[in-house]
Amino acid sequence: MKKIFQNAGADLPAAIVVFLVALPLCLGIALGSNAPNLFVGLIGGIVGGIVIGSLSGSNLSVSGPAAGLTAIVAVALGKLPAYEAFLLAVVIAGIIQLLFGFLKGGFLGDYVPNSVIKGMLAAIGLILILKQLPHLVGFDKDFSGDEAFYQKDSSNTFSEIFYSINYITPVAVLIGVLGILIQVLWEKVLIKKAAIFKLIPAPLVIVVMGIILNLVFGKNGTFALEQEHLVNIPVATSFKEFTSFFTSPKLSFISNVDVWITAVTLALVASLETLLSIEASDKLDPYKRVTDNNRELKAQGVGNIVSGLIGGLPLTSVIVRSSANINAGAKTKLSAIVHGILLLLCVAFIPGLLNKIPYAALASILIYTGYKLAKVSLFKEFYAKGWDQFIPFISTILAILFTDLLKGIIIGIIVGLYFVMRSNFKSAVFVVHDNNKFLFRFRKDVSFLNKPIVKRKLEEVPDNAFVLIDTTRADFIDKDIIDTINEFSLHAPIKNIKVEIKKSIYKPMHDLLNSGTQNEKHLYDDTAH
Repeated sequence: MKKIFQNAGADLPAAIVVFLVALPLCLGIALGSNAPNLFVGLIGGIVGGIVIGSLSGSNLSVSGPAAGLTAIVAVALGKLPAYEAFLLAVVIAGIIQLLFGFLKGGFLGDYVPNSVIKGMLAAIGLILILKQLPHLVGFDKDFSGDEAFYQKDSSNTFSEIFYSINYITPVAVLIGVLGILIQVLWEKVLIKKAAIFKLIPAPLVIVVMGIILNLVFGKNGTFALEQEHLVNIPVATSFKEFTSFFTSPKLSFISNVDVWITAVTLALVASLETLLSIEASDKLDPYKRVTDNNRELKAQGVGNIVSGLIGGLPLTSVIVRSSANINAGAKTKLSAIVHGILLLLCVAFIPGLLNKIPYAALASILIYTGYKLAKVSLFKEFYAKGWDQFIPFISTILAILFTDLLKGIIIGIIVGLYFVMRSNFKSAVFVVHDNNKFLFRFRKDVSFLNKPIVKRKLEEVPDNAFVLIDTTRADFIDKDIIDTINEFSLHAPIKNIKVEIKKSIYKPMHDLLNSGTQNEKHLYDDTAH
């Protein structure tokens, strides 16, 4: 127990920050998912913090309802006969995730290029800034946590910003701007001057400031923020009413085909988003700890089972909350667990106080989090690494900005893989010549994709030349390449070209060559000089 709390000085303030970030996101995602009530989003946040936080192998990742699942949830709720049927799908999805974990499916996260992961983080940062700007000025028509480019009101990320100019609310602007200034002052000045400021999270000060300012300006009723500009949590007047917010799945829907389709879809998408978020969290971890992806899938599976059993939304590891956790200085999983406990206690005992928090105050916290994820220095870093890193990085950012998180990541991976293949393709065949002496050096894996360049370079060799073909550094040479070289060797005497083939002492592809034609064996024959 002592070990769990040894970093409490860093984890508890971070938990408060994550709680303040998660609160509007849980509500917003429930709203965007067309859930029967907003409380189901809070249930997901509570389970994500307490259950998944306890079981996860990650020290800094925070789980909860995710914006990437809103479209899937909304469609499923429209198809399924009842919310209880949807909850059954969430439970089945959790069981599938458990199986993924036991079957070692977490390895898939290791195949995402670093440039794509960093691009995802920068894109999330930009999305936070762009999406929260309307909330910062008091335009709260769209739900917090919306990450998609196109929105339900037919606007998009950029048009919404321009549209919000017509609905500027002075008190919201004041609270939002002061919120950003407080965070800058806290981080750049106050924390460096006194240790006490490390224990008091700036977001908590911002929320208190926002509540007080709204109360002060609201005394005459002219400048008070309306309820649509404030957090709106369902308030129970009794314990019985509070427990009525929790719902259980009905096993009678088990034969419904749409339940199973929804379950498989949720399991696949939630697992992919979790693996990507875990990779990103590990990249941000100042202690460079590596999370066991298979354990994480198991933790997510248990979390979704519990969330489905008590009426919550499906869960994933969420990079927005995780990055806020890391930026707040968290060191262990205690912060994620405590944030879940805070959600539970606050919605149970002080929902009325939470409903006084202005969205503008929370928007300022998310905007500053976004700034930290999308710093200019990150763009400079990848530009300095070269085009093969910068283009996948930028492509991922643009794809996420103009589509959504999952589609953008897939596009980024495709672009990243193209540059990996391009790099391997170019480096596999090295050709240099001096006068009439030519060196063809094969490196790594020489596949059939390299055949056109090998064939073209061999055809460019002039009469009376000497050609040395060095295969000693190749791990694999495709049979098409072998055929091309042997055909060139057979016809080389016609142009008075002398060919020498330098082979590896390990004779790669020995078995294949022994079962091949005489021409194929010629490539590795000691006498082929």
